[in-house]
Amino acid sequence: MAATINISLPEPLKAYVDAQTEAGNYGTPAEFIRELILDDRDRHRRNLEDHLLASLKEKANGIEIPEDVLESGDIVGFLEAKLQNRG
Repeated sequence: MAATINISLPEPLKAYVDAQTEAGNYGTPAEFIRELILDDRDRHRRNLEDHLLASLKEKANGIEIPEDVLESGDIVGFLEAKLQNRG
């Protein structure tokens, strides 16, 4: 079920959103905003994973991350499984 949120934009931003919709890039202003939010969420996740990976590479902590895990991007899942196996 979709929830509704109301936002206020300065006129130049509203005009930009409207232009994107009118150009056919998005069906509605809501689709445009939704995509921006999803992109932002994905960017934050990638940054978190990048910082985690950098930290692991610096300190190693005796944990080696296999190449296939690095390629799959499921570093968090791999570390969760490692922690469960230790306990």
